[in-house]
Amino acid sequence: MVDGSEVMDKLKGLLGTTTGPVINEVEVGAIRRYAEAVDDLNPLYSDVEYAGKSKYGEIICPPGFFGWAKKVNDESVEMMSKVFGTLIEAGLFRILDGGVEYDFYLPVRAGDTLTWYARFADAKERVGKDGAKMVFITMELTFINQNGDAVARRRQTFIAR
Repeated sequence: MVDGSEVMDKLKGLLGTTTGPVINEVEVGAIRRYAEAVDDLNPLYSDVEYAGKSKYGEIICPPGFFGWAKKVNDESVEMMSKVFGTLIEAGLFRILDGGVEYDFYLPVRAGDTLTWYARFADAKERVGKDGAKMVFITMELTFINQNGDAVARRRQTFIAR
């Protein structure tokens, strides 16, 4: 990491920022449509009879699908605007998707109501082989079901150059 850079000083001031809750509803039709869209034909995601006889007892979501937001939280948009605005102000206009990692704890089921929070988890600065500055930022989302159980955690990395 390059210590003392202006962009990192600003980003460090935002680290740990967490948004308020966003509520997602998980509906059986949405599960089916998502599974079809990603071409995952596993009957656990679409066949009520098959899923009912499985260890889950009902239709579950494919990994990575958490239903649809009932209402977008303005705090999420504001946090992302501050983080990405800081990068753009520093001249780091090219922002790439650096990948997503998931930790899955419990299956997400049709009828679940999930609450998630976004947190600005990490920022690191590096200098590439060409001498250009790169900043890696990580956003973390935690999904909690209506019973208060964490069902998944998602970490997304962005690379700014």
